[in-house]
Amino acid sequence: MTTDHVEPAAPGGECEREPDPSDSLRTFGAVVQALREHAGLSRVQFGELVRFSKHTVESVELGRRMPDASFVERAEEALGNTGALRHSARFLTRGEAGLAAWFRQWARLERTAVSLCTYECRLVPGLLQSEGYVRALCENEIPPLSDDALETTVQVRMERQQLLRERPNTTFDFVLEEAVLMRRLGGMQVTAEQLDLILELSLLRNVTVQVMPANSEQHACLSGPVRLLEMPDGRWRAYSEGQENGRLIAGPKEVSRIHMRYARLRSQALSPKDSMSLLMRIRGAL
Repeated sequence: MTTDHVEPAAPGGECEREPDPSDSLRTFGAVVQALREHAGLSRVQFGELVRFSKHTVESVELGRRMPDASFVERAEEALGNTGALRHSARFLTRGEAGLAAWFRQWARLERTAVSLCTYECRLVPGLLQSEGYVRALCENEIPPLSDDALETTVQVRMERQQLLRERPNTTFDFVLEEAVLMRRLGGMQVTAEQLDLILELSLLRNVTVQVMPANSEQHACLSGPVRLLEMPDGRWRAYSEGQENGRLIAGPKEVSRIHMRYARLRSQALSPKDSMSLLMRIRGAL
């Protein structure tokens, strides 16, 4: 008998974090910064050359973020093409500070995916969360996070959100329950800023946001949240998360079932245009 392949979650609870950035990341970042400054470039100017945000450049230079292969290649070309960055990047190692242990593998796949699909019935998806919303989530964490863990989580979440702008050829599709948008997590100001951000991000050509109305009589994803992504080689992966655990699903049969549910859900949700109208009405009622 064969079974679908499931890549298990790492042990430990949601507050388990990887160690601090490794020495190799700090060293690589320091070399990038030194070469950038020697070239007389600001972080903004360098970011334009490598086609990454100033925020991403800063994170790499401070050793907080593992640079993408495209970052290394573009930085190499922009800073003299000596081969130093290309060679040293092969020895970079680190965990993903600020991410739940079981989510790290999925977060790595997100960076190279050509398509990402998300359905959420609990909270605003991480890629759409405003900083105030992230802080409200962290402040509601039980047991409470330390100040350092809270700030790390906020920073990593904001960095991860750059995917929407840094990967314009990747499609990001979101389906949110109307109840998620009605929740006043963090208060009225935080809610207003969160709704404004969703409306802003929905204008990006590679982002589609749909709302599943509360009065719908049909629902294909009653089993819970859904995450799917398509890799460059055409294979699909799914991700399932619950309390204190998560799993990456690679088995074709199980991924196919989840994909069918998500496709049906999209047909049941409001159209992107009607979803934006509903979002604006909810925002206007605050």
